[in-house]
Amino acid sequence: MTFSFFVEVESWPIAGSFVISRGARTEAHVVVVTLSDGSATGRGECVPYARYGETVEGVVATLREALATYAAQPDRETLRGAIPPGAARNAIDCALWDLEAKQSGVPVAERLGLSTPRALVTAYTLSLGTPESMEQAARVAAHRPLLKVKLGGDGDRERIAAVRRGAPTSRIIVDANEAWSRDNFDANMRACVEAGVELIEQPLPAGQDDWLEHADRPVAVCADESLHVADDLGHLAGRYDAINIKLDKTGGLTEALLLRAAAEAHGFALMVGCMVGTSLAMAPAVLLAQDAAFVDLDGPLLLARDRSPGLVYEGSLVSPPSPALWG
Repeated sequence: MTFSFFVEVESWPIAGSFVISRGARTEAHVVVVTLSDGSATGRGECVPYARYGETVEGVVATLREALATYAAQPDRETLRGAIPPGAARNAIDCALWDLEAKQSGVPVAERLGLSTPRALVTAYTLSLGTPESMEQAARVAAHRPLLKVKLGGDGDRERIAAVRRGAPTSRIIVDANEAWSRDNFDANMRACVEAGVELIEQPLPAGQDDWLEHADRPVAVCADESLHVADDLGHLAGRYDAINIKLDKTGGLTEALLLRAAAEAHGFALMVGCMVGTSLAMAPAVLLAQDAAFVDLDGPLLLARDRSPGLVYEGSLVSPPSPALWG
């Protein structure tokens, strides 16, 4: 049976701007794959990420070439071997999971053994800014149980303390996006200890993180940019205490499930995160995150508007997807 497919680029405005150590954005540019067998339709969304050498145009070209090549039989395992990990494979992989659920009438959650997936508390991200602006943002978000704080290297001790003043009762995790150095690591770590931070994402640049093996880590350190797929885990032992699984890094739910199992076997704590995208991108990740220690699936909360139907967010509580959305 030959499948028809569509590849579309969409832009979704961000509420305000989203600022990390590598720059700022006011729009989320996503790529959506739609697959159909004539009676059932499946969709998947990805977010091309420049940090990993991806562009919207390049991802679209990869998708169209792959789908044209494998349109007669676009199974997940074949595509997993044919397309490298990343955004393009994620969109196809998740579209196929959705299509298979629609064809069979068996939801993805049931196929994963999740008879009753539960709503999860997601982190809510505070963009990088001055200590004063971040303290004010923390005050506005202080009702949320878990905050994720974007950091930038110099001045992070002041930022961490400011966010704690603004949100005295929220749990806090921080994300340096590779912006720390060996010179400021210890001082920033002490600031995290003093503020009661529970997790530090990717403090050092990927490829320059071997020093973490010898660093004092009183707060758990989580690999993000240093980790993509299960084969990456071997060199992370001793450097990191946790890993952040993102579907746009693994190349979809299929590889993410393998990574999750391997990470658990290695004793890593699990975080499931996201790029800034719509509910369609978050939906499979909500199922993946059911047993994760930390959940960071707030992409739609950072947008000025989301697609409809979307995930249901009640404050920081995100519910599993409805079949009308995905899966």
